[in-house]
Amino acid sequence: MFQSPGEVAFKIFSIPVYYYGIILAFAILIGVYTAYLLYRRYYDNVKASYIVDFSPFIIIIGVLGARLYYCLVNFSYYAANPFEILNIRQGGLSIHGMIIVGISALYFFARKYQMSFLKLTDAFLCATPLAQSVGRWGNFFNSEAFGLPTNLPWKLYIPLSHRPLEYINYDYFHPAFLYESILDLLIFFVLILMLKKLSKYPGTAACLYLIMYSAARILVEGCRIDSVLNIGSFPIAQIVSCVIIILASIFMAVLLRRKNC
Repeated sequence: MFQSPGEVAFKIFSIPVYYYGIILAFAILIGVYTAYLLYRRYYDNVKASYIVDFSPFIIIIGVLGARLYYCLVNFSYYAANPFEILNIRQGGLSIHGMIIVGISALYFFARKYQMSFLKLTDAFLCATPLAQSVGRWGNFFNSEAFGLPTNLPWKLYIPLSHRPLEYINYDYFHPAFLYESILDLLIFFVLILMLKKLSKYPGTAACLYLIMYSAARILVEGCRIDSVLNIGSFPIAQIVSCVIIILASIFMAVLLRRKNC
């Protein structure tokens, strides 16, 4: 059994600094630096330095995209509380928003710096699951991203204020954030083991990440009870993940066919 020590790590002149923000910053730095190393090793040692130049913009754009997506799927709340849109220190970022906006930003920077868009996307998306694996621990400190009640040895205690009403009398829940963190790490290792071969087919590593992560997300969302938004009985994250699997599979097939022609 384990539980969060609280959301606030420390205070600076009475201003709280949240664990979520610290972990998120650390995860982003790990992801960008790993993308740089992968691009330098497998694609272009010379132009890899450009990633250092535009990575601050990618980070800002990605975070804004993640926040915008989260606010859109929680539109009714943020429409009534617009000032809360800026409050990301306590959570509220969506990886799907970050991926969609981040890929769009990579296309822009690839053109600007005359780099291969597909190779650049491969490097960043292969590094993404490592960043996600670290970043998911921000959910732990916020007591969120948890599953159904359980009494397993690794059960997670959720404070009363964070429990859904229908589970108000339960203390311990599945640590869904931990399950996804482990799966993300496994995805990262699979991609690294395959990248030498996949790098011969630019874009396929990125597609493989999208397929594997989406499948993992569908699996984890199946046990979560604090999903942001449901359409019918299905979490929006599962629906979006299904769409991504279909599109990524089609695009991967096109890339492989084009390479073999």
